Amino acid sequence: MKSSNKIPVVTIDGPSGSGKGTVAQILAGRLGWHYLDSGALYRVLGLTADRRGASLDDEPALCRLAEMLRIVFVPQADGNPAQVTVDGLEVSLELRTETTGELASRVAVLPAVRAALLQKQRDFRQNPGLMTDGRDMGTTVFPDALLKVFLIAAPEVRAQRRHKQLKEKGFDANLDLILGEIRHRDARDTDRSVSPLKPADDAWILDSSTLSTTEVVDAVSRRLQARLAVFETATR
Repeated sequence: MKSSNKIPVVTIDGPSGSGKGTVAQILAGRLGWHYLDSGALYRVLGLTADRRGASLDDEPALCRLAEMLRIVFVPQADGNPAQVTVDGLEVSLELRTETTGELASRVAVLPAVRAALLQKQRDFRQNPGLMTDGRDMGTTVFPDALLKVFLIAAPEVRAQRRHKQLKEKGFDANLDLILGEIRHRDARDTDRSVSPLKPADDAWILDSSTLSTTEVVDAVSRRLQARLAVFETATR
């Protein structure tokens, strides 16, 4: 067994607005584990490319930019989106806009860009463990994860959650537009040729449409504790 495989990883994948980031951050805080918001990497890349006037279709230029990324994010104890800094500048609010989400979705479909960011994501695997959220964490980035969760929710529910979140942060938000963007992004992420949005064969699919955040966290925590007991015995 490779040494990195002795470090437990939990992947929480799913579509935008399913609550995967909130759940992952809360669990990372409880366990004292590292946290990887994989979507933040693509959002940073999309936002930075847009600000620098780089074409979102220029894969070589985007790959060079990806290799230069110096991103740090700190999970929030209340489950709100992680605090993100790029080259020492905080960009947390900018990363969470619908515009930046669309930029991220556009660069994420490019095979060379995904390859450039793959090792950066795997480097987050450090003791005592790693909690991740994204769209292909369980299928591509950490196929040997201890527990793979695929968190889903109805598009209408996700749109309402996103609308409330944006309003609370002072952004103008239109519920119908958000719903349309969510459906469009779901289709793009599901249909892309590289690392499409789908559950891993061994993933646990959990529908959060009618569940509170606390109920989802508790459900995942119970399953994780059972897996950890077996994992700790096997790696002694």
